[in-house]
Amino acid sequence: MSAEVARLFVTRGDARLEVLAQGRGRPIVLLPSLGRGAGDFDAIAARLAADNRVLRPQPRGIGGSTGSWQDVDLHALAADIAAVIEQDGGAPAFVVGHAFGNRVARMLATDRPELVAAVALVAANVGHAPSPPDVRAAIRISADVSMPDYKRLEALRFVFFAPGNDARVWLTGWHPEVLAAQRIAGDLTPRTADYAAGLAPILYVQPSHDPLARADEAAEYRRAVGDRVTVVVIPNSSHAVIVEQPGAVAAALIAYADQLWPARVYTRQS
Repeated sequence: MSAEVARLFVTRGDARLEVLAQGRGRPIVLLPSLGRGAGDFDAIAARLAADNRVLRPQPRGIGGSTGSWQDVDLHALAADIAAVIEQDGGAPAFVVGHAFGNRVARMLATDRPELVAAVALVAANVGHAPSPPDVRAAIRISADVSMPDYKRLEALRFVFFAPGNDARVWLTGWHPEVLAAQRIAGDLTPRTADYAAGLAPILYVQPSHDPLARADEAAEYRRAVGDRVTVVVIPNSSHAVIVEQPGAVAAALIAYADQLWPARVYTRQS
């Protein structure tokens, strides 16, 4: 039976963040991708919560989370997540970022290393340059609910889903205003600032068919950052890997957490 999901709220400055919390034990934080919310991790969170304390902060503007986006950059978004970890007890967490969320995870590990036991970069675009124009356009079309579904499905299949996987699951769940604000926050922050994730251990979860976070970038990132990077490839997946292959992603995260905390026992109640 999956652990019950509780809704918690964390305040930092003018931001009030809704956090979906479940389970007990080792702290794992899940950060969603550009313009999307914590619900994308439902299947993964249910698996992780069997033996872990899982926290899913909703980005500003999604669910019950509120807060200004004026002058917000990745440092500010990382500080939001730091406040969540601190309110939950402050134990160093395994911070998992999907797509855009991986930049927030890396920034948190850089700015607040004492709160981060390790990071997982899932479908991570780690290049120093912004995404190509055709990819950015496809992301924008995917999130534009005013566009016909067939156009959006073309875009979703191009940039998010591997051949044969059902892209219709992402016709809903988009927040275009949040997407635009997050993109500005990312562009305000030099990619060199969060690139290396401080000195944290890194699990690099690489989809097999991802035009945005390409397989060759995983090897390049490991060469640049060093042996603290562990690469796991998820077959039959693209940028939406967390909904395409939730079981495989959850298994990779659990295996890494077991290596990260081989001798520690967490007994704190959820």
